[in-house]
Amino acid sequence: MIITPPATDTRQHILETAQRLMSQRGFTAVGLAEILKAARIPKGSFYYYFQSKDTFGKELLENYFSSYLQYLDDTLTTGAGSAADRLMLYFDHWVETQASHDPEGKCLAVKLGAEVADLSEAMRDVLLRGIREIIGRLAASIEDGTRDGSLSVQATPQQAAETLYHLWLGASLVAKIAKTRDPLISALTATRQFLRPTTSSA
Repeated sequence: MIITPPATDTRQHILETAQRLMSQRGFTAVGLAEILKAARIPKGSFYYYFQSKDTFGKELLENYFSSYLQYLDDTLTTGAGSAADRLMLYFDHWVETQASHDPEGKCLAVKLGAEVADLSEAMRDVLLRGIREIIGRLAASIEDGTRDGSLSVQATPQQAAETLYHLWLGASLVAKIAKTRDPLISALTATRQFLRPTTSSA
């Protein structure tokens, strides 16, 4: 007997189940039947919630970025310590989640970016908007750090944020290919040098 979650939660349940699967294997490698089976949702009900797999992919990424940006806001704006402390806490967490074998914390921008950018214009647009939102929050945090004296950079906050995010995306990809956290550790070292924090705790 298939047990389904409450109707109000079903769409979210499908998205969360698919995210776990696709964080491991990618977008095209995971079929709709597999998602529904893992979610314990009756076959045939998918199109009641989503018009197509493309629409589903768009909502999957929107849901991911919504949660990720909330986490980012909580970490960078409401956390304890200086702006530098909070920023480095974010990058420390990046190392731990992307080096882990647990798919729960994997970055979908890393996992799906190259795959879906050529597959779906709608999904590419969500990815681009999500990345811009992340960079914007990093830039704001770097600007906060220059104001509170905990950071010193030789670039504008926007330029610094773009450089760092691109560095970490690349490091995450190489870490995945090489199956080692070394590229992430190197990125963390480079980040500390690039931001040149002026407090020992950063």
